[in-house]
Amino acid sequence: MLKKITLLSASALTAFAMHTGEININNKDLEVGAQFDMGQFNDAVEPNTMFVGAKFLNADEQHSDNDNVDLKPYFEGNFLMMRPIGNKGMRIGMGVKAAFTKKYAAIPLGIQFAYKIPANDFVPMYLNGELYYAPSALSFSDADSYLEYRISYDIEIIKDGSLTIGYRDIDTNYEKGKGFATRGGDFTYNSYWYAGFKIGF
Repeated sequence: MLKKITLLSASALTAFAMHTGEININNKDLEVGAQFDMGQFNDAVEPNTMFVGAKFLNADEQHSDNDNVDLKPYFEGNFLMMRPIGNKGMRIGMGVKAAFTKKYAAIPLGIQFAYKIPANDFVPMYLNGELYYAPSALSFSDADSYLEYRISYDIEIIKDGSLTIGYRDIDTNYEKGKGFATRGGDFTYNSYWYAGFKIGF
């Protein structure tokens, strides 16, 4: 009996676990990302708990600290472990990223959350947030530190398809006298609102 319950639970988790892809834009920036559920590839991993992904951001200078620089694209690889907390729709995760841009590399550590808003009479809605930081010890090349935070609001207008509205701030701080900063080495690579689409597959 216990074995049957375990198998049914695993089947239910697999039904709801999936990979995701997203595209976010504003008047100047383009961001594309994908995240893969490792539970779909490895039977030893519980579905919807461990993810690997990648992200690309083509950011415009006007949304940085200095609109006179020639910004290069931002690339990211990421790993995330996420679990539900209680039964109220909250999920919390811990992650690590590998972030790269011109003469800059960092390995920030961080936390993320996803909260399903309890509005069953409407379409499914989610509030998401993340915070990542890398001190000097986890910064390489000309990098001195890294700080990123973002918050987003998802509305699932069709099954496995959501509209997203969000805000991101990415600080790629360089060693003093290096990088794009106009003073010291502090530099906001991108800080602006965005809208986009997110799909599950």
